[in-house]
Amino acid sequence: MITFDFGTGSVIEILLLVTILSLVPAILVLMTSFTRIVVVLAFVRNALGTQQLPPNQVIIGLALFLTFFVMMPTFTQINTNALQPYLAQEISREEAIRQAEGPLRTFMFKQTREKDLELFVGMSGLERPQTYGDIPTYVLIPAFVISELKTAFQMGFALFIPFMIIDMVVASALMSMGMMMLPPMMISLPFKILLFVLVDGWHMVVESLIVSF
Repeated sequence: MITFDFGTGSVIEILLLVTILSLVPAILVLMTSFTRIVVVLAFVRNALGTQQLPPNQVIIGLALFLTFFVMMPTFTQINTNALQPYLAQEISREEAIRQAEGPLRTFMFKQTREKDLELFVGMSGLERPQTYGDIPTYVLIPAFVISELKTAFQMGFALFIPFMIIDMVVASALMSMGMMMLPPMMISLPFKILLFVLVDGWHMVVESLIVSF
């Protein structure tokens, strides 16, 4: 009969590894540029009125690769300062986590509004921090997320304006011709797609997203 003898330390390490792996999607979504990118791309699709085109898989896939592009300097720092030294057994697990947390916190602080930080610092009951290092990560993450959502909605609103103007012009033209039973969306959709193609819309949207970081 074969028996496996796992020490307590090994069991805890396996448990921690499984926990970290289960949190990877949340970390990717809430602690990187993914939130802003995917929300803006969704706004583009809604502004165009193309229903499910591009499909969700394409939107999420593009958002993921743009996230990797934007976050690559941060990921490189994490790999150099935390992952590789830990794999080489040069630093402890606790030190690796601390080293990995640093670049992510730096990125989030750059994108987080002070007003949002003040909100969560105040609600957490902490004393007024003197430096960014005094702000815990559990306070920083929700402040970063709502800052990203606000920025994404601001960019989405700007995207909606030209397409909304086209809808209004088409609706007014149909009303003046007495074609009230004809859905304006059916007529305006080709014009919105044509405008988006002529101005190279995807190029402009992706460039604006990357530059915004």
